[in-house]
Amino acid sequence: MSFSLPDFRRKWSCRGYMSAGAAMVTAALGLSLVLAERAEARKYTSPLDIFGIAAPRSRPAVHSARIPLPRPRPEEAPKASDKASDEAPPDADGKPLADKPGADKPAEAAAPAQKPVSACRLALTEEIAIAPSIPDIRGPGACGGEDLVRLEAVVLPDKRKVTVKPAAILRCTMASAIADWLRKDMAPLATSLGSTIGELDNFDSFECRGRNRVVGALLSEHGKANALDVRAIKLTNGQSIGLTDRTMSRDVRERVLHSVCARFSTVLGPGSDWYHEDHIHLDLAQRRNDYRICQWNVWDPLPQVAPLLPAERPEEAPPREVAAKPEVKPEAKPEEKEGADDEEVEKSPAPAKKPAADASKSQPRKPATKKRR
Repeated sequence: MSFSLPDFRRKWSCRGYMSAGAAMVTAALGLSLVLAERAEARKYTSPLDIFGIAAPRSRPAVHSARIPLPRPRPEEAPKASDKASDEAPPDADGKPLADKPGADKPAEAAAPAQKPVSACRLALTEEIAIAPSIPDIRGPGACGGEDLVRLEAVVLPDKRKVTVKPAAILRCTMASAIADWLRKDMAPLATSLGSTIGELDNFDSFECRGRNRVVGALLSEHGKANALDVRAIKLTNGQSIGLTDRTMSRDVRERVLHSVCARFSTVLGPGSDWYHEDHIHLDLAQRRNDYRICQWNVWDPLPQVAPLLPAERPEEAPPREVAAKPEVKPEAKPEEKEGADDEEVEKSPAPAKKPAADASKSQPRKPATKKRR
């Protein structure tokens, strides 16, 4: 049994242990060098010391600044009044200055600026219409408007008032157009009929809705307070001018048609659609190139229905002939009636009896059938 150096190295290799030891020695030497350099660097300040490795500098001593105090008040100085005067000191002219907001007195809230009055509101006086102004309406979906009034009555040139029932909420321009229409067009028409206007039947004015009350439709002019639906104009003598009443004279309705189509940008009535068969729609909608719509068919009057009862007989008619009454025979006694009846029965021939065989032949027999439940 012999050992040799090559066999020992091949069988018991120490190369791995030797390399690991060398690495540990190298790491230890490197760490010692780094610590030595760090200790040396702490003696000097580094301008790029962002991690705070270097030693902190010694701060110089801070000296407190001295604030100068005011000099004591001399004894011969006058004493200040305990109460401060509330009035502001006068200016150079001797007038007191206006109060200015300061630290002790907060500034007062500025009054809201008043909205300028429109030209329409200035022109629509109480001599033309009873239409008080109301606040602006801001509804959902652009509903409402500005410069609104509540039209309660229209004053005619002869100082008579035409009541609007119920009162209409309109824009000032629309209310002014309605007042001019009644004063200049309808008042002369009522005079030609022998009466004056007493009341305007307001069917609908401001209402936040779509056109024809259809869900999802465009906003109607009623939603902008720029439209009025009129059903009739009542006169003081009890007569009513129904704008869609076919019993009314066609000439009167055509005169109303021409007057409204000349004053308003939209006129809808019978014949336009089935939504306006019982009233007239008026509005001042603004369109391109001042486009106007006038759709109102004035139908012919309804035919007169014949009376159910006959007309009365005129006085100059000849007298009617009276037909002669037939002679009435005296009534017979009951016993005589019975005898006469018996004689009539005896005189009348008896009906011939058919044999039973013939009856059986004439009527065919039906097969017997079982009833079903």
